[in-house]
Amino acid sequence: MSSAPADYHPPVTFRSLLFDDPDADLAVDGLAEPGCFGDIRLDQVVAAITAGREESKLAPFFWAPLRTRAAVTYRQDVFRDLGRSSILAALRAFAVGLRAMRADQHRARWAGHRLEEQRWMLAARQRYCAAVSSLARDLAHAQPAPASVALGRLAAYLDAEVAGGSFSALAADTARVAAGLATVTYRLEITGTRIRVGRWAGASAASDGGGVPEPDYGAEVRAAFERFRQGGPREFSFEIPTDDAMNPLEAEVAERVARLFPDAFGALATYCAAHLDYLDETIVRLDRELAFCLAWLEHADRLAAAGLVMSLPEVTDSPSEASGRDLFDLALASARVREGATVVTNDLDVRPGERIVVISGPNQGGKTTFARTVGQVHYLASLGVPVPGRDVRVGLVDEIFTHFEREEDLRTLTSKLEDELLRIRMILETATPNSLVILNESFGSTSLEDALAIGRDVLGTVATHGPLCVFVTFLDELAALGPGVVSMTSTVDPVDPAVRTFRVVRRPADGLAYADALARKHHLTEADIRARLGGRPA
Repeated sequence: MSSAPADYHPPVTFRSLLFDDPDADLAVDGLAEPGCFGDIRLDQVVAAITAGREESKLAPFFWAPLRTRAAVTYRQDVFRDLGRSSILAALRAFAVGLRAMRADQHRARWAGHRLEEQRWMLAARQRYCAAVSSLARDLAHAQPAPASVALGRLAAYLDAEVAGGSFSALAADTARVAAGLATVTYRLEITGTRIRVGRWAGASAASDGGGVPEPDYGAEVRAAFERFRQGGPREFSFEIPTDDAMNPLEAEVAERVARLFPDAFGALATYCAAHLDYLDETIVRLDRELAFCLAWLEHADRLAAAGLVMSLPEVTDSPSEASGRDLFDLALASARVREGATVVTNDLDVRPGERIVVISGPNQGGKTTFARTVGQVHYLASLGVPVPGRDVRVGLVDEIFTHFEREEDLRTLTSKLEDELLRIRMILETATPNSLVILNESFGSTSLEDALAIGRDVLGTVATHGPLCVFVTFLDELAALGPGVVSMTSTVDPVDPAVRTFRVVRRPADGLAYADALARKHHLTEADIRARLGGRPA
C-alpha cells in the first residue's frame, strides 16, 4: 500500500452557497411553483424580487424549500455572514464583476469583426480573473473571517484556485496577452479621403534608434494655454453616445494595425482559441446562488428603509411552535411602501399543545392578510432566508396547503360547496403532522348551521391528524372548540367601531363577526339603513 507524500494536501471541496447537500441543487431547475404561492401571494413577492434578473433564473430557488434543520442552518449562516459589511462588500463586488463579464461575453457573441470579437473575449476573461482573484483576497483578509461553513469552504477553494491549477494558468495568459496589446501604439495620417496607418514613433524613438520622434501635440496645447489658467480647473463630465460595434472604417484600421503588430495580435488569436471554455462550473454556480442572496437582501433593505424589520427565524422540529413579533405580509407591505403608506404589523403566539388558530372578527379587518403572513413566514423560514418580523420561532413544515375561496366554475358540474369539500378532503388526506393548513373563509356558500357542522368536522379531523391549521372564518363558535384551539380576532377602533385597525390579537371571539357579515350581505348596516331612510337619524 502506497502512502501519500508528506506535502500532499487533499483538494478543497466547495460546491454550493445555498445547499449543504452537494447534489441538492441539481434538481432545482426542474421544479414548479408551489401550489400555495398564489393564495399567500408569494408569487407576487418572487416576481418583484426577480424582475430585472431574468438571466440568473432565480425563481426555482424560491420553489425549493429545505427539508432539514441542518440545511436551513447552513443557509442561514451564509446570510449571517452577509450581515458583515466587509464580506457583503466583497461578494457584491464579485457579483458586479461577473455581471460585467457577461456583458463583455454578449458583445463578443454579437461582434461583427474577428478582431473585435477577440478583444471582447479577452476583456471578459480579464473581468473574470479580476473578480475571482479579488474575492479570494477579500475573503482571506475579511475581519471578522467568514463564520459559515459555506463561505469558509469557498474561501479555501478560491485560495487554492488562485494559487494553482487551470485558473492560475488562465490568469497568467490573460495578463501576458493584455500586456502585449498595451504596447500597441499607432498613428493615423488623414489626407482628404485617405487614411494611412503606421507605427507611432514616440518621444523615445530617437534614443532607441527607432527614427525621428513625433511631437506630443497634447502637451503643446496644454503648455500654450497654461498662461491663461486662473485658479483650479473646472471639471466638465459628459457622456458621448457610442455604439460598441465597430463600423467598417474602424474594422479596416484595426486590420492594418494587426498587420503592423503580428506578435501581439497573433498571441490574442492563440489565446482565445486556447481558452474557449474558461469558466469554472463552481464559480458560475456561485454567481447564480449569490444573486439569489443579494436579491433577497436588497428587497429587505427597501422595506427596512420604511421601518419594517426582517430577521432570521429560529427553526425547530416542532411544527406546532409558531411565534413572532411585528409580522407583516410581504406582498402588501411592498405595495404600501411604494405608495408611502403605513404598514400594520401583528404578533403571533401559538403555544405547545395548540394546533388550530381560528381568526374571526369583522370583514375587511386584516384576517386574511394575517393568515397569508403566517403562511409566508413558515415558507420563507424553510428557505433559510430572513422573514418579515422579529423574534420569530416556527417549526419546519413539510408542505403548506391552502384553501381560499374561489369563484364557482360554470364549466364543471359541481356546486361551489361540493368543490370546496372536495378540495378540503384532498388537503386532509395529504397533510401530515408536519404540515401547515390555511383555510380562508371556507363554507361561506352554505347556511350557518351547515357551515358550523362542516367546520367542526374539518377541525376535528385536523386535530386528529395533527397539522398546524389557521382557519379564517366568520363562525365565532369554532374558536371555542377545545383547549388546542387558539382564538384570534381582528380589532376595531374602540371609539368608532366602523374603523378597522387591521390588528389581529389573541383573545376570545366576541360573537359579532357573523352578525356583521350578515348585515353587510343583506345591506342592513347602519350606513345602508340611513341611506334608505334618506339620511334621517336611525
